[in-house]
Amino acid sequence: MEEYLKNQNIVITVSRIYGSGGHTISRMLSERLGIPYYDKDLIKMASEESGINESLFADADEKSKAGLLSKILKDVYKDDEVLPPSSKDYTSDKNLFNIQASLIKKLAQSESCIIIGRCAEYILRDYDNVLSVFIHAPMDYCIETAARVKNLPFKGLEDFINKDNRRKEEYHLKYTGNAWTDARNYDLCLDSSKLGFDRCVDEIVAYLDVRFKK
Repeated sequence: MEEYLKNQNIVITVSRIYGSGGHTISRMLSERLGIPYYDKDLIKMASEESGINESLFADADEKSKAGLLSKILKDVYKDDEVLPPSSKDYTSDKNLFNIQASLIKKLAQSESCIIIGRCAEYILRDYDNVLSVFIHAPMDYCIETAARVKNLPFKGLEDFINKDNRRKEEYHLKYTGNAWTDARNYDLCLDSSKLGFDRCVDEIVAYLDVRFKK
């Protein structure tokens, strides 16, 4: 582990287009830096902390039940809005998001780590110790990558990728009010089809060194 990762908490948030290899890159980065990465395990951690069944978090995970603009202003995340267990809305999608957001903030304050998805770059937007990364790639590359893990025909893969990306886009817009793919939301945007996974890791580490190494 780099010395500066031991001396200060550095958080890397990773958002990714499906099939761009963002999850694999996060795992490789975790191994390279010697710090943990969090994805689906955040659901289990949030469940244990709140006492809410894990399946409810899974059902609400990165989805938006309403893409209407009228819902966006209502649900955009604001700090410290976790409801008490006595509230009738304790298990609402919005409160489930807020519980995960609170957990993400606690991680950012306590350790160096990588957090995948869940609007972490927005939740931690005011934290100086955060590097936000967006991994993307053209559709043909994403289809080729997805074909390694999904047994679907070409058209089925394209439809699956479009559906998953649309889900993430609606989820991000609902809780942040920002477009998910807008480069202005991130410190670093990388095309994995041009760089490859190893070079993406190299570029993230190089950015960390420039910004945080003293």
